[in-house]
Amino acid sequence: MIKLETRECLLEGINVTKYFGGLAAVKDFNLKIHKGEIVGLIGPNGAGKTTLFNLITGIYRPNAGKILFLGKDLTKLSPYQICHLGIARTFQLIRTFNEMTAIENAIVGGLFGNRKPYEVAKKDAVKYLEFVGLQDKDAYVRKLTPFDKKRVELASALNAEPTLLLIDEFCAGLTESEVKNATSLINKIRQRLGITVFWIEHVMKAIMNVSERIIVIHYGEKIAEGTPKEIAHNKDVISAYLGADYITEDVNSAKNK
Repeated sequence: MIKLETRECLLEGINVTKYFGGLAAVKDFNLKIHKGEIVGLIGPNGAGKTTLFNLITGIYRPNAGKILFLGKDLTKLSPYQICHLGIARTFQLIRTFNEMTAIENAIVGGLFGNRKPYEVAKKDAVKYLEFVGLQDKDAYVRKLTPFDKKRVELASALNAEPTLLLIDEFCAGLTESEVKNATSLINKIRQRLGITVFWIEHVMKAIMNVSERIIVIHYGEKIAEGTPKEIAHNKDVISAYLGADYITEDVNSAKNK
């Protein structure tokens, strides 16, 4: 594995701060995402995870600090401009066009996320729907399972041809076998497409098994950063989020391997 310091830094957050009224949803947050990484972002509900994604993608603007993508300041750009630079995302609550077909949804990502000509967007939509494992491309999205809807949303994001993909709780609500498929898919995005992934997740087995590095946010502040093993045994993280039972499960899992 190439050392982080020798990889190109794609995304950098410098003292990023966002207030809603008098509440600091994100406070003095610093991060770096390097090319080729899968980086996990974990923390309790309301910790500021999705707010951070919204700041990166231009939905919110920070009150202080900077967010740089390949050295370019994103903090005054619109979401579509940021997407055109090479950042795409999925959402915690699935945002698909339910009265459209799977392929029509995926085409949208190419048309508006990357400004592709229609025929190119359609051809690539087929490619990415196959990549994510969706069989019925002409099915109306409203008829699909939650996991298949997530695949559609992911295919649409991939059709924007991102350099950096933000994934927000992809495994939420999935069965155990679907979680296994989901984590394999996220790995495949990095390995086969060369896309860097920044991933919010509450399913610890999923994110710990796939991420190279984990960042932990609590009350809007970064409280820890390290390898999955380091994070799983960090006392501050256990106290704030994982709980003592997580270590027991982790130890028992290790004994059973």
